[in-house]
Amino acid sequence: MAKKKATPAKAKKVSAKKNSAKAQPKAKKTAAAENYSDLYARIHQEVIDGVDEELEMELEDLSEERPGQDDDERKEFRRHYFKELHRLQIELVRLQDWVSKTKHKLVVIFEGRDAAGKGGAIKRITQRLNPRVCRVAALPAPTERERTQWYFQRYASHLPAAGEMVLFDRSWYNRAGVEKVMGFCTDEELEEFFRSVPEFEKMLVRSGIQLIKYWFSVTDDEQEFRFHCRIHDPLKQWKLSPMDLESRRRWEAYTKAKEVMLSRTHIPEAPWWVVPSEDKKKGRLNCISHLLSQVPYETVDHTPIKLPPRVHTDGYKRQPVPPKMIVPEKY
Repeated sequence: MAKKKATPAKAKKVSAKKNSAKAQPKAKKTAAAENYSDLYARIHQEVIDGVDEELEMELEDLSEERPGQDDDERKEFRRHYFKELHRLQIELVRLQDWVSKTKHKLVVIFEGRDAAGKGGAIKRITQRLNPRVCRVAALPAPTERERTQWYFQRYASHLPAAGEMVLFDRSWYNRAGVEKVMGFCTDEELEEFFRSVPEFEKMLVRSGIQLIKYWFSVTDDEQEFRFHCRIHDPLKQWKLSPMDLESRRRWEAYTKAKEVMLSRTHIPEAPWWVVPSEDKKKGRLNCISHLLSQVPYETVDHTPIKLPPRVHTDGYKRQPVPPKMIVPEKY
């Protein structure tokens, strides 16, 4: 039998179906590409936010950069600085994982001149770490009650348990520094400190605590420059206490106290390490790199993380938040 010729109307329908079938995969590919593009943009923004966090911290350094350095040289070093800092912070996360898994106990002491860069180094060490594993101990002046205690007692309560790291932003060495220079302790109390501290630190080491001690060193001229920067920067004026200003006047007395302290408390179980900090960025990198070299950490293998699917319950409806509870969107 002869085949019936399709009418023009039927031919159009067949053609439309074929075109529709071809268009569907293209539409799916386009939608998938758009979704991927959106996801990539969100990931990119998340990375940028992380970088901005570091840049925000670095803004405090911009006000203290001295003139004279070539702009290209400065830019090149800043690129190198951020690259190295990121690499070292990745290693610090690995160190943290190892400390947590092996139940290691680590204490790092940061001492040094005012405005020498201790706080900046501590910030960069802790920036990417878990505060439940790595915490900072920055004790205020002792209370009347604490002054009657055994001298090391208030510091001992901040020592780490297994799987913890503690960074002391100033420590029991206040006795050999500010207390000695400002007359807050007697000569007998100072001498007792020098007799006791080596035994105290040996006891910590015997108990399983690894103790690392850093002294941040800065010159007279550089400290004066940084103090002036703080005086004229409203974001940093809080860093200048009356004690800091007095320490500037008594520079030589602090130098003599530091020299005695280092010579009498530098022991094999817990030696001192001096960090030259004329350039704060280089000082940070050198300190972090050295800290990593002092701990025998290894990369910890983790079970791959898989995000579980969200449970959807029939009848669940999210309740709207009352408008009065919403923070005004000013930005």
